[in-house]
Amino acid sequence: MQQLERECRDTEKVKRVQVEDANMMTFMKAQQACCLSVDDIVNIFQTNPHYGLDDGEVRNRRVVHGFNDFEISKETPLWKKYLEQFNNPLILLLLGSAVVSIFMRQFDDAVSITVAIVIVSTVAFVQEYRSEKSLEALTKLVPPKCHCLRNGKVETFLARDLVPGDIVYLSIGDRVPADLRLFEAIDLAIDESSFTGETDPRTKNTAPLKNSPGNGVSDMQCIAFMGTLTRCGRGKGIVIGIGENSQFGEIFKMMQEEEAPKTPLQKSMDILGKQLSFYSFCIIGLIMFLGWLQGRKLLDMFTIGVSLAVAAIPEGLPIVVTVTLALGVMKMAKRKAIVKKLPTVETLGCVTVICSDKTGTLTKNEMTVTCIYSSDNQFAEVSGVGYNGSGEVISNGQKVEGDSHPSLSKVIEVGCICNNAEICEDGLHGQPTEGALLAVALKMNLHNLRYLYIRLEETPFNSETKYMSVRCTPRYGQSQEQIYFVKGAIEKILPRSTFYLDDGSPMPFREKQKEIYINEAAKMGTSGLRVLAMAYGAEMSSLVFVGMVGIIDPPRPVVRESIRMLMSGGVHVKMLTGDSEETAKAIGSRLGLYAVGSNALSGEQIENMDVSELRRRINNVAIFYRTTPRHKLKIVKALQLNGQVVGMTGDGVNDAVALKSADIGISMGRSGTDVSKEASDMILVDDDFSVILSAIEEGKAIFYNIRNFVQFQLSTSIAALSLITLSTVMKLPNPLNAMQILWINIIMDGPPAQSLGVEPVDHDIVQQPPRKVKDPIITRPFIIKVLISAFIIVAGTLWVFWREMSDNKITPRDTTMTFTCFVFFDMFNALSCRSQTKSIFQVGFFTNKMFLFAVGGSIIGQLLVIYFPPLQAVFQTEALHVSDFVFLIGLTSSVFLVSEVRKFIQRVLEQRQKLKSEYSYLPV
Repeated sequence: MQQLERECRDTEKVKRVQVEDANMMTFMKAQQACCLSVDDIVNIFQTNPHYGLDDGEVRNRRVVHGFNDFEISKETPLWKKYLEQFNNPLILLLLGSAVVSIFMRQFDDAVSITVAIVIVSTVAFVQEYRSEKSLEALTKLVPPKCHCLRNGKVETFLARDLVPGDIVYLSIGDRVPADLRLFEAIDLAIDESSFTGETDPRTKNTAPLKNSPGNGVSDMQCIAFMGTLTRCGRGKGIVIGIGENSQFGEIFKMMQEEEAPKTPLQKSMDILGKQLSFYSFCIIGLIMFLGWLQGRKLLDMFTIGVSLAVAAIPEGLPIVVTVTLALGVMKMAKRKAIVKKLPTVETLGCVTVICSDKTGTLTKNEMTVTCIYSSDNQFAEVSGVGYNGSGEVISNGQKVEGDSHPSLSKVIEVGCICNNAEICEDGLHGQPTEGALLAVALKMNLHNLRYLYIRLEETPFNSETKYMSVRCTPRYGQSQEQIYFVKGAIEKILPRSTFYLDDGSPMPFREKQKEIYINEAAKMGTSGLRVLAMAYGAEMSSLVFVGMVGIIDPPRPVVRESIRMLMSGGVHVKMLTGDSEETAKAIGSRLGLYAVGSNALSGEQIENMDVSELRRRINNVAIFYRTTPRHKLKIVKALQLNGQVVGMTGDGVNDAVALKSADIGISMGRSGTDVSKEASDMILVDDDFSVILSAIEEGKAIFYNIRNFVQFQLSTSIAALSLITLSTVMKLPNPLNAMQILWINIIMDGPPAQSLGVEPVDHDIVQQPPRKVKDPIITRPFIIKVLISAFIIVAGTLWVFWREMSDNKITPRDTTMTFTCFVFFDMFNALSCRSQTKSIFQVGFFTNKMFLFAVGGSIIGQLLVIYFPPLQAVFQTEALHVSDFVFLIGLTSSVFLVSEVRKFIQRVLEQRQKLKSEYSYLPV
């Protein structure tokens, strides 16, 4: 018995140890990890820095620890959301009137009111649920990715798939995907401003701290925190904390408590809704007061007044703005443009200037070396494209292979050693420029050049220095000599070079020799090539220049046409690049941005200009070359001071500041760094500039769709209020009862109205000039359109009511004809609101399928109200004849016909005005 108890205790002890080990692997506080050595962390998390975890171990750890993401606040149950629909003062007032009806033994009225409220609340619940699902989908559009070592291979996948113990690789521009204990840091500096508020990046190392850092994030130099950004250098780290168990987890919890700000359009809709609500309450109060003076039943007037308030107060305005923007975001996502914030959609239609980075945006960013020029004046042409060995290198008719041409081989050798890219089976891992150098080495049958040396130090390329260098020592042989290998812009390499390689021997530089190289580089640049110079040496201040390569980055196929379309629509396009003047102008001319004699500015000229001079000149400049992040920011600011709405595109770390400062920052999804994606408002999934044109189209269309919805809702609200007001003033019985008014509310705020918000893009919109940010939705012509439609609806409905009530008695047929007349007027009014200027025959009857389904569903619902006995009792209706429908359709279509005539007259007047303005420019 004692033996059995001992075994049980031992088993429990083993289980407890296993649980403790599992908990230890779940996460480790940064304060604890930063004081432990790398070996300790490796042992605790049972990982291998050189191999990573295998797939089986990853699966086991995920079962225990889950995914590397955050638990969103628990969703409210559907039943609770449904009951919340009744938590509305106006709905509660209607319920109150139903209760009063029960006490007064008016059971039919009580049942009718209750059923009508249930129908209205159910429709509202369904609409709200669909809206929430549309908004939830937005959070899944931009999954962050990371580079991780697993099964001995570096893989790229979603950061949420990380588990404790994973080995993560960091390079310049990457977002740190989890809390990491660094075990390699080469010139690594990380922006931790999200934690500390300090703008300067923190230098990182791998040494453990001797003393506890407390809670100070900035003191933990061997820890990289989730959510921070790699500003320069590269590193490797072991995952110690994921999801809510990271340092960022606490910040995320606080973020969850904050409510997202409303867009300017939503704010204006809120104000409009409050104003209309105020006027509606005043009119409803007047109706109830007049009814009481006329001796009508107080309960009936109260029920009518509250129902009218439910129908007339446009509570759907802010909702439809949000939903329309959200659906616009989803449509853009299908067109490969991910919008991170709803206000961006609204602003897209106002953009007047696009400042575009060249590489990867206007061009493919698929670099290919096309020529090699050595310091002893040997020249070679390179064939083949792609990051592979397909192609040949030819010099003077001879194939360059191995060491057949030592001076040319030396150029490529330097380019491959000073290089961090890898060409793998699944494509290029690294920068395209470096991939192009590796590809030409394969074409020359030069392999493993990088492994001839041991790298001791690296200075990464940045937009300020414009060069990259590595300090190495030979891997083989007795020599312990340290050598620098450098590649970069020729104007940065030549000043550091005191020798040039001539027939394998370093020769002192002559000034004339430098001029030859500069002229040769200028020739390459003029033909649209990017020039990259190579050098090596024992000291950075005394290098040996070995030559240069010309790399082409061809323009994207449809960019030129997209630029032409944007410019024809009043959007100016400006190209910002770090390339030389010759290269920038050559690419600009291919894209239709630059012609001989046009203006171009260099970064140096921008640097020497004050803001007022730059503002004066900038509107007439389309090409900016040799620009740095500081110059790009200055350009954006100058354009904004000129009253322009600026869209800035980019993909690199050097673009991040300008992306953040622009009205709309647009980053590249494939080639873009995490820094640029974080700073941007919109991400182009396929790095395709032409998608910007589609996004601006969508942005303009969304504004017009919202205005169409507002026109429909206002005309219906005004018509409903005016109808009841006039009938009360004229001492006529109420033409609509409370239930019928609530049904009209479903149509006005429901699917027919919201389907106007998803009207397909009218491609003629892109030809219209950008909308001014401060342009109001409601203008004088807009109000006139609304009042005309409301007048026709009220006049037609009152006439039908008066015609049916010729015997001075109110019958179910009278109210059914009046009710159906108003609903059909609404349907034709919605049809006319699909476009402000175009005829429905130009727009097309079947282009908006959602509108067809919505109107079709509303008509079926109206037929059920008329013919389905249980609903007949609720809405107090009776069956109509076919001839009644023919009469009503003929009458109610008048609101549509009048709108079509008005649009035709407007188009004729606009065409005449356009011709008149064109003739005024002709010479006399």
